[in-house]
Amino acid sequence: MEEFNMKIAPSILSADFANLKDDVSVVEQAGAEYLHIDIMDGHFVDNLTFGANVVKALRKHSKLVFDCHMMVDEPEKYITDLKQAGADIVGVHLEATPHIHRVLSQIKASGLKAEVVLNPGTPVMAAAEILSLVDQVLIMTVDPGFGGQAFIPETVAKVAEVAAYKKEHGLDFEIEVDGGINAETIKEVACAGATVAVAGSYVFNAKDPAMQIAALKEAAK
Repeated sequence: MEEFNMKIAPSILSADFANLKDDVSVVEQAGAEYLHIDIMDGHFVDNLTFGANVVKALRKHSKLVFDCHMMVDEPEKYITDLKQAGADIVGVHLEATPHIHRVLSQIKASGLKAEVVLNPGTPVMAAAEILSLVDQVLIMTVDPGFGGQAFIPETVAKVAEVAAYKKEHGLDFEIEVDGGINAETIKEVACAGATVAVAGSYVFNAKDPAMQIAALKEAAK
Protein backbone atom coordinates (compact mmCIF):
# COMPACT_ATOMS: atom_id res chain seq x y z
CA MET A 1 0.00 0.00 0.00
CA GLU A 2 1.29 3.45 -0.93
CA GLU A 3 2.42 5.51 2.04
CA PHE A 4 0.18 8.51 2.75
CA ASN A 5 1.95 11.85 2.51
CA MET A 6 0.12 14.82 4.00
CA LYS A 7 1.00 18.03 2.19
CA ILE A 8 2.05 20.76 4.61
CA ALA A 9 1.11 24.38 3.93
CA PRO A 10 2.87 26.75 6.35
CA SER A 11 0.82 29.91 6.84
CA ILE A 12 2.82 33.11 6.56
CA LEU A 13 0.24 34.79 8.80
CA SER A 14 2.45 33.48 11.64
CA ALA A 15 5.79 34.24 9.96
CA ASP A 16 8.07 37.20 10.72
CA PHE A 17 6.73 39.91 8.40
CA ALA A 18 10.11 41.66 8.43
CA ASN A 19 11.84 38.48 7.20
CA LEU A 20 9.22 36.85 4.99
CA LYS A 21 11.61 35.80 2.25
CA ASP A 22 13.91 34.03 4.72
CA ASP A 23 11.02 32.35 6.55
CA VAL A 24 9.58 31.08 3.27
CA SER A 25 12.98 29.72 2.28
CA VAL A 26 13.26 27.82 5.57
CA VAL A 27 9.95 26.01 5.17
CA GLU A 28 10.56 25.31 1.48
CA GLN A 29 13.90 23.67 2.26
CA ALA A 30 12.21 21.73 5.07
CA GLY A 31 9.92 19.96 2.61
CA ALA A 32 6.69 21.96 2.74
CA GLU A 33 4.68 21.59 -0.46
CA TYR A 34 2.45 24.66 -0.24
CA LEU A 35 2.74 28.20 1.06
CA HIS A 36 -0.55 29.34 2.58
CA ILE A 37 -1.14 33.06 2.03
CA ASP A 38 -4.05 34.57 3.95
CA ILE A 39 -5.52 37.54 2.11
CA MET A 40 -7.82 39.53 4.41
CA ASP A 41 -9.58 42.81 3.63
CA GLY A 42 -10.68 44.05 7.06
CA HIS A 43 -14.33 43.58 6.02
CA PHE A 44 -15.10 39.87 5.61
CA VAL A 45 -12.88 39.38 8.66
CA ASP A 46 -11.59 42.07 11.02
CA ASN A 47 -7.93 41.50 10.24
CA LEU A 48 -6.07 43.15 7.36
CA THR A 49 -3.12 41.26 5.86
CA PHE A 50 -1.53 40.56 2.49
CA GLY A 51 -2.50 41.32 -1.08
CA ALA A 52 -1.31 40.45 -4.55
CA ASN A 53 1.78 42.65 -4.08
CA VAL A 54 3.12 40.30 -1.39
CA VAL A 55 2.35 37.26 -3.56
CA LYS A 56 4.27 38.86 -6.42
CA ALA A 57 7.24 39.76 -4.21
CA LEU A 58 7.54 36.23 -2.79
CA ARG A 59 6.98 34.49 -6.12
CA LYS A 60 10.49 35.51 -7.26
CA HIS A 61 12.01 33.61 -4.34
CA SER A 62 9.99 30.39 -4.11
CA LYS A 63 8.86 27.41 -6.17
CA LEU A 64 6.23 26.38 -3.60
CA VAL A 65 2.58 26.07 -4.56
CA PHE A 66 1.09 29.45 -3.59
CA ASP A 67 -2.19 28.65 -1.87
CA CYS A 68 -4.03 31.99 -1.62
CA HIS A 69 -6.91 31.96 0.84
CA MET A 70 -9.16 34.97 0.23
CA MET A 71 -11.05 36.18 3.29
CA VAL A 72 -12.52 39.11 1.41
CA ASP A 73 -15.81 40.56 0.25
CA GLU A 74 -16.35 40.56 -3.52
CA PRO A 75 -13.57 38.02 -4.19
CA GLU A 76 -14.05 38.26 -7.97
CA LYS A 77 -12.22 41.62 -7.87
CA TYR A 78 -8.94 39.97 -6.86
CA ILE A 79 -8.62 37.06 -9.29
CA THR A 80 -6.80 38.83 -12.13
CA ASP A 81 -4.28 40.47 -9.81
CA LEU A 82 -3.53 37.18 -8.05
CA LYS A 83 -3.09 35.40 -11.37
CA GLN A 84 -0.62 38.05 -12.54
CA ALA A 85 1.19 37.94 -9.19
CA GLY A 86 1.90 34.21 -9.46
CA ALA A 87 -0.77 32.50 -7.36
CA ASP A 88 -1.44 28.79 -8.00
CA ILE A 89 -4.59 28.12 -5.97
CA VAL A 90 -7.22 30.70 -5.07
CA GLY A 91 -9.69 29.93 -2.29
CA VAL A 92 -13.05 31.66 -1.94
CA HIS A 93 -15.34 31.49 1.08
CA LEU A 94 -18.78 30.17 0.33
CA GLU A 95 -20.02 32.83 2.75
CA ALA A 96 -18.30 35.71 0.92
CA THR A 97 -20.36 35.75 -2.25
CA PRO A 98 -23.89 34.87 -3.40
CA HIS A 99 -22.32 33.89 -6.74
CA ILE A 100 -19.91 31.13 -5.68
CA HIS A 101 -20.32 29.13 -8.91
CA ARG A 102 -19.51 32.17 -11.02
CA VAL A 103 -16.44 33.12 -8.97
CA LEU A 104 -15.02 29.59 -8.96
CA SER A 105 -15.62 29.39 -12.71
CA GLN A 106 -13.73 32.66 -13.16
CA ILE A 107 -10.80 31.29 -11.18
CA LYS A 108 -10.70 28.14 -13.31
CA ALA A 109 -11.04 30.15 -16.54
CA SER A 110 -8.01 32.24 -15.52
CA GLY A 111 -5.89 29.07 -15.36
CA LEU A 112 -5.72 28.89 -11.58
CA LYS A 113 -6.87 26.08 -9.33
CA ALA A 114 -10.15 26.86 -7.55
CA GLU A 115 -10.87 26.20 -3.90
CA VAL A 116 -14.06 26.62 -1.90
CA VAL A 117 -13.67 27.47 1.79
CA LEU A 118 -16.19 26.51 4.49
CA ASN A 119 -16.38 28.20 7.89
CA PRO A 120 -16.97 26.05 11.00
CA GLY A 121 -20.66 27.01 11.05
CA THR A 122 -21.30 26.29 7.36
CA PRO A 123 -22.64 22.81 6.49
CA VAL A 124 -20.90 20.76 3.80
CA MET A 125 -24.11 20.30 1.84
CA ALA A 126 -24.31 24.06 1.30
CA ALA A 127 -21.42 23.53 -1.14
CA ALA A 128 -22.65 20.27 -2.70
CA GLU A 129 -23.60 21.83 -6.03
CA ILE A 130 -20.09 23.17 -6.69
CA LEU A 131 -17.87 20.37 -5.34
CA SER A 132 -17.51 18.90 -8.83
CA LEU A 133 -16.00 22.21 -9.95
CA VAL A 134 -13.21 22.63 -7.39
CA ASP A 135 -9.62 21.45 -7.11
CA GLN A 136 -9.55 21.86 -3.34
CA VAL A 137 -11.96 22.17 -0.41
CA LEU A 138 -10.72 24.06 2.63
CA ILE A 139 -12.39 23.19 5.91
CA MET A 140 -11.79 25.91 8.49
CA THR A 141 -10.97 24.21 11.80
CA VAL A 142 -11.05 27.59 13.58
CA ASP A 143 -13.10 30.72 12.90
CA PRO A 144 -11.28 32.73 10.22
CA GLY A 145 -9.40 35.96 10.79
CA PHE A 146 -6.50 35.41 13.20
CA GLY A 147 -3.71 32.89 13.76
CA GLY A 148 -2.99 31.00 16.94
CA GLN A 149 -6.55 29.85 17.70
CA ALA A 150 -7.52 26.52 19.27
CA PHE A 151 -8.69 23.69 17.01
CA ILE A 152 -12.47 23.13 16.95
CA PRO A 153 -12.94 19.34 17.47
CA GLU A 154 -16.39 19.24 15.82
CA THR A 155 -14.82 20.10 12.46
CA VAL A 156 -13.26 16.63 12.19
CA ALA A 157 -16.68 15.22 11.33
CA LYS A 158 -16.99 17.79 8.56
CA VAL A 159 -13.66 16.65 7.04
CA ALA A 160 -14.95 13.07 7.11
CA GLU A 161 -18.22 14.16 5.47
CA VAL A 162 -16.37 15.89 2.61
CA ALA A 163 -14.13 12.84 2.15
CA ALA A 164 -17.17 10.54 2.01
CA TYR A 165 -18.93 12.79 -0.51
CA LYS A 166 -15.79 12.90 -2.63
CA LYS A 167 -15.53 9.11 -2.69
CA GLU A 168 -19.23 8.52 -3.26
CA HIS A 169 -19.36 10.86 -6.26
CA GLY A 170 -15.97 9.92 -7.72
CA LEU A 171 -14.58 13.45 -7.38
CA ASP A 172 -10.94 14.50 -7.38
CA PHE A 173 -9.96 17.35 -5.08
CA GLU A 174 -7.63 17.97 -2.18
CA ILE A 175 -9.14 18.35 1.29
CA GLU A 176 -7.34 21.04 3.23
CA VAL A 177 -7.70 22.00 6.90
CA ASP A 178 -6.73 25.31 8.44
CA GLY A 179 -6.54 26.31 12.09
CA GLY A 180 -5.08 24.90 15.29
CA ILE A 181 -3.06 22.24 13.47
CA ASN A 182 -0.29 20.59 15.49
CA ALA A 183 1.21 17.10 15.83
CA GLU A 184 -1.90 15.88 17.66
CA THR A 185 -4.75 17.46 15.71
CA ILE A 186 -3.15 16.53 12.38
CA LYS A 187 -3.64 12.86 13.27
CA GLU A 188 -7.38 13.40 13.67
CA VAL A 189 -7.85 15.25 10.39
CA ALA A 190 -5.61 12.82 8.49
CA CYS A 191 -7.71 9.89 9.71
CA ALA A 192 -10.84 11.77 8.63
CA GLY A 193 -9.51 12.24 5.09
CA ALA A 194 -7.62 15.54 4.96
CA THR A 195 -4.76 15.66 2.43
CA VAL A 196 -3.35 19.16 3.03
CA ALA A 197 -2.75 20.79 6.42
CA VAL A 198 -2.19 24.48 7.02
CA ALA A 199 0.06 25.16 10.01
CA GLY A 200 0.99 28.65 11.15
CA SER A 201 2.06 29.24 14.72
CA TYR A 202 3.05 25.58 15.22
CA VAL A 203 5.68 26.01 12.51
CA PHE A 204 6.79 29.62 12.63
CA ASN A 205 6.65 30.20 16.40
CA ALA A 206 9.11 27.35 16.96
CA LYS A 207 12.89 27.65 17.17
CA ASP A 208 13.23 25.05 14.42
CA PRO A 209 10.41 25.27 11.84
CA ALA A 210 11.94 22.43 9.82
CA MET A 211 11.67 20.07 12.79
CA GLN A 212 8.00 21.04 13.20
CA ILE A 213 7.22 20.27 9.57
CA ALA A 214 8.91 16.88 9.91
CA ALA A 215 6.89 16.20 13.07
CA LEU A 216 3.62 17.05 11.27
CA LYS A 217 4.41 14.76 8.34
CA GLU A 218 5.34 11.90 10.65
CA ALA A 219 2.25 12.34 12.81
CA ALA A 220 -0.04 12.33 9.78
CA LYS A 221 1.17 8.94 8.48
